[in-house]
Amino acid sequence: MNYSPLIDQLIKAFQRLPGVGPKSAQRMVLHFLEKDRDGGRHLAKALDAAIEGVGQCQRCRTLSEDAVCHICSDLKRDQSLLCVVETPADVYAVEQSSSFRGYYFVLMGHLSPIDGIGPDEIGIRDLLNLVRQSDINEVILATNPTVEGEATAYFIAEQLKIPELDNRQLKVSRIAHGIPLGGELEYIDGGTLLHSFAGRQAISDN
Repeated sequence: MNYSPLIDQLIKAFQRLPGVGPKSAQRMVLHFLEKDRDGGRHLAKALDAAIEGVGQCQRCRTLSEDAVCHICSDLKRDQSLLCVVETPADVYAVEQSSSFRGYYFVLMGHLSPIDGIGPDEIGIRDLLNLVRQSDINEVILATNPTVEGEATAYFIAEQLKIPELDNRQLKVSRIAHGIPLGGELEYIDGGTLLHSFAGRQAISDN
């Protein structure tokens, strides 16, 4: 069916959402236009405000309205532990499991040479600087158990073999594979995450 240009434009805009195809996008657009225009206005206003107001935490790189996110600002957390994850959604997943009380570093992706994503794109330099400048004793690599996630974890572990950290005896560990291979953290239940963190294993000791 051919819609008017504005409706067609909006349907295509909704298709930019992950997992939303033409039919789903059409259904959402028609819902707002037919039954819930106030809801559509609220959605548009909230989305615009978030796009303008949400940036990245200067310390851990997760999404935040403040220069330093609420987790990095919480001095009651364990300053000796740093968990490295791929996305902000992974931070939320781990937090919901109540399995971790340290701090985070968010890569905003994983290594993918085919897609042109290298160490600079996922903030490896920032991660190394954070480890150098903090009282971190253990780095937990919680990248997704995919081929790319495993490669990223291995690369980070190698990069963390920094000579100046020898005296600190930095421990680098990988979450255990209670999480199924090919899975993604944001879709894993809290119990599985709890066992994964409890069963983490050391990759190397400097």
